[in-house]
Amino acid sequence: MSTGPGAASAPAPATHDSPSAHDNHRTPTAPASAEPLERPEPRKSSMFSSLRVRNYRLFFLGQVVSNTGTWMQRIAQDWLVLSLTGSSTAVGVTTALQFLPMLLFGLYGGVLVDRLRKRPTLLVTQAAMGATGLILAFLTLSGHVQVWHVYLAAFAVGLATVVDNPARQSFVSEMVGPRQLQNAVSLNSANFQSARLVGPAVAGVLITGVGTGWAFLFNGLSFLAPIAGLLLMRARELHVVERAPRGKGQLREGLRYVAGHPELIWPIVLVGFIGTFGFNFPVWLSAYADDVFHAGAGAYSLFNTLMAVGSVTGALLAARRGTARLRVLIAAAALFGALELVAAGAPSLWLFSLLMVPIGIFGLTVNVTANTAVQMGTDPAMRGRVMALFMMVFMGGTPLGAPVVGWITDTFGARVGFAAGGLVSAAAAVTIGLILARSGGLRLAVGWQHGHPRMRFVPREQQEQPATASA
Repeated sequence: MSTGPGAASAPAPATHDSPSAHDNHRTPTAPASAEPLERPEPRKSSMFSSLRVRNYRLFFLGQVVSNTGTWMQRIAQDWLVLSLTGSSTAVGVTTALQFLPMLLFGLYGGVLVDRLRKRPTLLVTQAAMGATGLILAFLTLSGHVQVWHVYLAAFAVGLATVVDNPARQSFVSEMVGPRQLQNAVSLNSANFQSARLVGPAVAGVLITGVGTGWAFLFNGLSFLAPIAGLLLMRARELHVVERAPRGKGQLREGLRYVAGHPELIWPIVLVGFIGTFGFNFPVWLSAYADDVFHAGAGAYSLFNTLMAVGSVTGALLAARRGTARLRVLIAAAALFGALELVAAGAPSLWLFSLLMVPIGIFGLTVNVTANTAVQMGTDPAMRGRVMALFMMVFMGGTPLGAPVVGWITDTFGARVGFAAGGLVSAAAAVTIGLILARSGGLRLAVGWQHGHPRMRFVPREQQEQPATASA
């Protein structure tokens, strides 16, 4: 789990391919305004280039199996709670309990990750999550399971995720180094989204055929794959990162570090807005399937499948880009919000369904680009704390925004609810883009190129030169 041509970008992380970044395994964190305004375009990498790294290949293959099991458990867990209680509210409580530890303890998890070695830490967290699946399998198959058992298991998985998520995110850079980080992060996302296509389908077959307990059993056993991959890695081939020493005030130090780096704080703020208001698809898609198009569960499944296809496509396209540029992040976020606005007014089921694919592409592009930009712009000694903040904002925002978005959808209708999420996402992208452009000494220039209109950010002096010359 989990750039394109044009004028100069807004403030962005230091160039990922610089020799100093590769040799020292540290990314410069100079102010963004000090960066060159025009840079040569990065060479596009092979879509699967990071898989040439043996350690990452072992990690990736383990995650293929584990992510499939994770999606199977999500479906089985919700179905079991619904079967035991007959209450959709109880299903919501289960989801909330799984996210609650990240909201409460996410930043402390980042502090721990910066102090600990990543590979042994991941061995512990992966084993703990596998154990919860096996315990649920035993309770369910023996007929002794109660709803509080599922609540406790969901909370336990959430606690493990507090440490597992930032450790996994920051360990990627130790496996592949700065040159391959964008590619590896993108492939991780493609891995997770591909499992989203396979896991629920397999879970459905198991639940229908032999019961939910077998889905839990598969998930528990699936963690043997990433554990084996971690044990088979060659420690000498990892990129060494200095760990943070134990000390007081490290949490505050991490927050001050992010606050002092605009190239970090603004991507985190942006994914916070989009995660809170733009990613509430369970609320919207179920309402569209039931209330707008009156098409039932089949349409809901179709919407989710097409969005997953778009997400996989977006992840693979991101894997071909050599670096993460903030201009790509801003553009993808703006297009994501705009497409949600268009989909909100879609008159037919098929048009709405087709729009799920580009929404999935640009939503995943936002996630991957922000993730990579934040990792590459962070001092390795701070990476655990910064990524914990990133994941807390991104993952924790949706449960907070869901009640608000749900109230708007119930009160004013699905179309208004979906449009509101898209409007907030687009407005956040435009606002943050203008802030970054202004802080980087850029202006928006509108002109014509080869007979077509073109908008781009240029240095202030470049836009003002014609007026000076005419004078």
